[in-house]
Amino acid sequence: MSSMLSKRLAQLQSNPKILGLSLRGIEKEGLRVDLHGRLSARPHPEALGSALTHPTITTDYSEALLELITGTHNSVGSLMNELDQVHRVVATTLTDELLWNHSMPAQLPSDAEIPIAWYGTSNTGMIKHVYRRGLAERYGKTMQCIAGVHYNFSFDESFWDTLELPQAQAKDRRSAGYISLIRNFTRYSWLLMYLFGSSPAVSREFLRGQTAGLTALGDHTLYLPYATSLRMSDLGYQNKAQAGLKLCYNDLTMFLQRLYDAVTTPWSDYQKIGTHRDGQWIQLNANILQIENEFYSSIRPKRTTGPCERPITALAERGIQYIEVRCLDIDPTEPLGIAEQTARFVDAFLLFCAVQESPPFADSGWCPESAGNFSNVVKQGRAPGLQLKRDGQDISLAAWAEQLLDQIGQCADTLGASLKDDRYPQAILAQREKILSTARTPSARILADLKTSGRSYQDYALEQSRQHAETLRQVGLTSAERLLATQQAEQSLASQLALETGDSEGFDQYVARFHAALKHPGEGSA
Repeated sequence: MSSMLSKRLAQLQSNPKILGLSLRGIEKEGLRVDLHGRLSARPHPEALGSALTHPTITTDYSEALLELITGTHNSVGSLMNELDQVHRVVATTLTDELLWNHSMPAQLPSDAEIPIAWYGTSNTGMIKHVYRRGLAERYGKTMQCIAGVHYNFSFDESFWDTLELPQAQAKDRRSAGYISLIRNFTRYSWLLMYLFGSSPAVSREFLRGQTAGLTALGDHTLYLPYATSLRMSDLGYQNKAQAGLKLCYNDLTMFLQRLYDAVTTPWSDYQKIGTHRDGQWIQLNANILQIENEFYSSIRPKRTTGPCERPITALAERGIQYIEVRCLDIDPTEPLGIAEQTARFVDAFLLFCAVQESPPFADSGWCPESAGNFSNVVKQGRAPGLQLKRDGQDISLAAWAEQLLDQIGQCADTLGASLKDDRYPQAILAQREKILSTARTPSARILADLKTSGRSYQDYALEQSRQHAETLRQVGLTSAERLLATQQAEQSLASQLALETGDSEGFDQYVARFHAALKHPGEGSA
């Protein structure tokens, strides 16, 4: 264990209440499908309320792509309880539909027939819809239907004080700490893909007649023999505009500067598309990124924003509030898409990333070595003797993973002692089995099931999704939970109507004001 890791864990152990103040939340995506596994063509169910204003049930890219959102929780147990409750609300509401519990999509119609999410006619709702129209123009609709689990996490302010960071102001210490965490996450997130990657196969139909270098498994399934997560690979899908983005994770100011450049710099191909077609908005602008959230990454620094406030401006003025882990596949064996044990491992992993030494990246803050390791693991993480790069030197995945688990295990022990929860150390022990045998990884088990059963990926995933829906429906809702769900749905519909009737400016004006709200990060006090 490094001297810094050891020192910082000792400091936290002497203040055990600090880690109990950490917060975590989950955003879990999932496609609505019919009972045959085909993408739903129906509007967002009114019984689930307004996708624009509901506190826990919304949509992502497509009208059929649900996103279930928890609040923030001091413990994994209470987090999973809320995630379970919102899943039961959805399962009992979708009586003749299912939530597709895999990252790779169900049977999709033609690109033109995939419905873009609709949020009503308010300016707030329309800007979300037009942004998604822009994604369709830029990347196509099919790839936008891939789903995942996002894990949001924050440490209490006292945590950063305990680490004795040199910055004078609290917000600067916090931001520097989170940026340091993000650098380490970038270095080591390949481990998450090896341990939890759950998308080694995909329906042939998803790739629209292409094979993307994948291997056939029967007539309707494609896979890579040693892949862990096709979701996090390129799948032959490239975007030239984003390919050149190399955001800097050495400090928040430079990160925001490069993100600002991306959302303000025109891209010629997007200029050719234009912002309007037949008098209708089809993208918010012709820049490399329409807005900040268009940048795809495995982790993001985040800050809650106010009305018409841009993320860059909020981060520059008030610093990083929490981080969003975006690389977790849906776990198809779990009705909620993620296991409690996985959440506890992620907690320990993020604590490790926060307290471990994290030297700045060379090469202007971009780390091609880490990007290469990540790419290798998502495509061939279970390959015998796979070698990764660490500081320019070859090291086997297994050897490096064992070393990391030793260090993450120290963090899990600290969490377990601080929170009086011995399931944290147990979560590390469970992952060691996957290092000893690649056959125990989720990706290997999925491929083994497909080969043994002889079923297509489509049929296999549909059966699992059916079973999970039935499990959730059998538990059902208590009368109090049913009443809360009804109240939330009704209130959200009323809130959407209030927004639609309360707009005092036209949409063109609103878009102009939205763009004008973006300030250069140098204008803030980052």
